Amino acid sequence: MIKRLKERWGITSSFQIVIIFIVFAITGSTSAYLSGPLTDFIIGVESDLNPFIKIVIRIIVLTPIYQVLLLFFGYIFFQYNFFLKFVKKFLSILGFGFLFRD
Repeated sequence: MIKRLKERWGITSSFQIVIIFIVFAITGSTSAYLSGPLTDFIIGVESDLNPFIKIVIRIIVLTPIYQVLLLFFGYIFFQYNFFLKFVKKFLSILGFGFLFRD
């Protein structure tokens, strides 16, 4: 499995995979932690909004936070180029690929 990830991601060392997994873990935890208070700020803490709508708004808030944090932590752990490609691919899937045309 590790060998397939190395080939798919274009990585040469197993240590690099460990670093990438650490960055994904830190980014996921941090973005989930930050999205709750930010969502409450946007819709109001005492809002009578439907819980389903609150979840949709939280996901919409979470997505850009995750992408920015992924690049930030990727930079800190010296994996910026890998995560830049990852973010570009993800955003192009969502229809924002025009932002990265060279």
